Amino acid sequence: MVVEGPLGCYAPGFGALLVERGYRPRSVVVQLRLMAHLSRWLEERVWEPSGLTREAVVEFLGARRECYVDLTGARALDPLLGYLRGLGVVPELRPAADSSVERLLASYREYLVCERGLMVSSVDGHERVARLFLAARADPLEESLGELQVGEVTGFVVAQCRSGRLGTGAGKNLVGGLRSLLRFLHVAGWVRAGLEQSVPSVAGWRLSSLPRALEPGRVAMLLSSCDTSTPLGRRDFAIVTLLSRLGLRACEVARLSLDDIDWRAGELTVRGKGSTIERLPLTHDVGDALVSYLRDGRPTSLSREVFLLARAPVRALSPAAVTAVVRYACDRAGVERVGAHRLRHTVATELLRAGTPLAQIAPILRHASVSTTAIYAKVDRERLRALARPWPVAGGEA
Repeated sequence: MVVEGPLGCYAPGFGALLVERGYRPRSVVVQLRLMAHLSRWLEERVWEPSGLTREAVVEFLGARRECYVDLTGARALDPLLGYLRGLGVVPELRPAADSSVERLLASYREYLVCERGLMVSSVDGHERVARLFLAARADPLEESLGELQVGEVTGFVVAQCRSGRLGTGAGKNLVGGLRSLLRFLHVAGWVRAGLEQSVPSVAGWRLSSLPRALEPGRVAMLLSSCDTSTPLGRRDFAIVTLLSRLGLRACEVARLSLDDIDWRAGELTVRGKGSTIERLPLTHDVGDALVSYLRDGRPTSLSREVFLLARAPVRALSPAAVTAVVRYACDRAGVERVGAHRLRHTVATELLRAGTPLAQIAPILRHASVSTTAIYAKVDRERLRALARPWPVAGGEA
């Protein structure tokens, strides 16, 4: 496929990148045709690639819809633009409005990453809450925040929770994110001290819920549903094995790197919540599942993450994709859909039923405190039955 015009010199490199990411030959040709169309469009307007701003991309896609039916969506140019941005040819996308809110959010995000060391998913959640709160502030922002009152803070929380769409977990994330933002705003000199203390709490009692483990035999059904004769099946089998044997979180499976597997020592390095790093034993069944996938299932890629998408563009699985693997396994096995975290509950519950003390289960689950693990004591009904007092009846006999 020949690409002429201002993008012509970048076509060979783009084609090689697509092949490296696992695109099939026909898909590579389709992407290069899109590149050729964009290059002709730029040449007609006497534009250089640096002119591909957000507005220019929207204009091009509108023109393409008049002539073509394929690759006309909003994300059609993502692979090409990502490649050109990596070369510094196309400008990075900026927020639609370089407003005071966006500048403040950029500073807040840097604070969360650099000062507090939060993971990307936590930073994104805090930023969503901050954007929601700041969007309700009047202009100019500096004056609005400088005059911020306790009533406005509590009013924001009440308004968000009044709809009834927020569960207990989402409500706690809201108030936790708002407190974090107000502490940052005070440190940065935007608001007066103490406003974070005015954020109301969400009713929810620690250890009030009951962890739900899978019924006996369900884990075996999920594993059996993975067709290990195919690359996709070997990947899914390895993921479900990690979740059900080591009790990893979905984010920890997604983050697992080839460098985290120490074959000689028989250990896995797990990068958990709060930037913690722990080492777990690499059991035989987990090791066999990983070897099968790495040898005969994992696509060729420069990515160091263990688990990759099976189709182009080949990249690391996200935590949501890891959870989806479990749900699809449930569908194949014909059982009720559950998330990846249910397998973690199952690991803890089975250990407890086998007589393992909570103090030994806590480090396996990588809980910072045994009190977090204590919730699993409520599922050990046999031991709880021994603690139950007889129900009082008339006459003094149970």
